[in-house]
Amino acid sequence: GYAAEMDNPLMAHLISPELQNKKDILFGNMEEIYHFHNRIFLRELENYVEYPELVGRCFLDQMEDFQIYEKYCQNKPRSESLWRQFSDSVFFQECQRKLDHKLSLDSYLLKPVQRITKYQLLLKEMLKYSKNCEGAEDLQEALTSILGILKAVNDSMHQIAITGYDGNLNELGKLLMQGSFNVWTDHKKGHSKVKDLARFKPMQRHLFLHEKAVLFCKKREENGEGYEKAPSYSYKHSLNMAAVGITENVKGDAKKFEIWYNAREEVYIIQAPTPEVKATWVNEIRKVLT
Repeated sequence: GYAAEMDNPLMAHLISPELQNKKDILFGNMEEIYHFHNRIFLRELENYVEYPELVGRCFLDQMEDFQIYEKYCQNKPRSESLWRQFSDSVFFQECQRKLDHKLSLDSYLLKPVQRITKYQLLLKEMLKYSKNCEGAEDLQEALTSILGILKAVNDSMHQIAITGYDGNLNELGKLLMQGSFNVWTDHKKGHSKVKDLARFKPMQRHLFLHEKAVLFCKKREENGEGYEKAPSYSYKHSLNMAAVGITENVKGDAKKFEIWYNAREEVYIIQAPTPEVKATWVNEIRKVLT
């Protein structure tokens, strides 16, 4: 109703020049998502109409394809920004009138984001009623995998908001974790005054743990609506994981751990919001180091 009309020569006069050739930005890979559901996933699901408790298998077989949602969500901020510029354009009003839709296009562009978050709720609900039956294990595994995809989507939404990093983030390997921490530094080199100051006042840092490096960024809240309100992260520095060491327990605080660099030349004391968050990070870092 909208995407096809952007290619319709009879509608061309209603489309402002700045909006032309921006179809890919506005719709992202919506078409790819549509074809996946229409040609593959829906047909698979229909095989399980009589055996709903076995539907976990269907998810597991297609799990790789669900990663197309990550691409969609990463494009969403660009899409929203474009929509906000042109939401009151005659072209969109005319399409909406023809379709007789009560809601405007942006409500539909949000659907894939809502859809990918809904699956985990459906799977949880199905698990509740499939405790001891065949297929329960697959349902559980499907749920775990979908939660993994949601985490990857969420992490990547933060990652695309990093500003000021010179290199190519993709070269740092997979993004494993991201989150906000209090950080104190204690460096061997440097002025003793700096060291004393550092002891007391922590810095607020948003950490991104990749397979090859950990990035320290400063979070900046943006003013604006919707996605523009999303924070951005200005890059401060990074540590190559090949030269990192970790101390899991810091005296007197169950939420703190240490990351040190180059044989303790630089030491970062990191305080997580909770002991659970700390434990997850320590485990992930340990996996990378071993």
